[in-house]
Amino acid sequence: MDEKTMALIRTAALILLLSLTACHKTPPQHGRSAPAVEGDWTLPYGKWGFAFLTPEALPATVTHVRIVDTAGYLNSFNTLDGTHSDPNIVGTWSNKSRSGSVYFNKVSHPPQYMIFCWDSIIDMKTYETSLFFPQEVWQKMRVPTGKDMFGNTAWYDTMLFGLAPEGKVRVWLQNSAGGSNYPVPVTDLKTVSGEELTVCRGITKHPDGYVYYGETPDFIKGKTYPYGSW
Repeated sequence: MDEKTMALIRTAALILLLSLTACHKTPPQHGRSAPAVEGDWTLPYGKWGFAFLTPEALPATVTHVRIVDTAGYLNSFNTLDGTHSDPNIVGTWSNKSRSGSVYFNKVSHPPQYMIFCWDSIIDMKTYETSLFFPQEVWQKMRVPTGKDMFGNTAWYDTMLFGLAPEGKVRVWLQNSAGGSNYPVPVTDLKTVSGEELTVCRGITKHPDGYVYYGETPDFIKGKTYPYGSW
């Protein structure tokens, strides 16, 4: 990506943050809030989806998402598909993880910039993660990957976000034909908490604190935090 394009993307992100931080509790659902990048980045398959997953028994919940897409539109989500706990992820990530069904988490154009709020129950913290996506990711999302088991054209049409202890975030594109995921080369990925929260300040599903539940207490017994290498 050239410097001019990257500068436009960063400018778009700053405009988004400065204009919407004050109203983060009831943000607008849609709007054109940033310059579009050059070219037509319409996706051949319509919309791409995004999903969040966590390692086994190390829960987290995503509460709010904002995406500035390549058409310059702000896509804002308060209603999100649930965060999926993958029983095959224990101690380290797998590049063969799969998302669950995606119903709400869909966008029409590839992402330029994204910011999302999440409660890490295992860390007992609210996190705010922001990141940029280079042009090579948009291109990857538009190129067929082959055929799936039904003979349909396959794509990298779902983006997976792995949420781990210590606020660690990993990103992949999931091939609709199956097989290994593509590690997304994001730019300027940053995760903050506490006093550094901006958009995510006050956004949580655990205003009264965090309590471990389900398999978590038994899973972490005798283990050392962060319970793996992420």
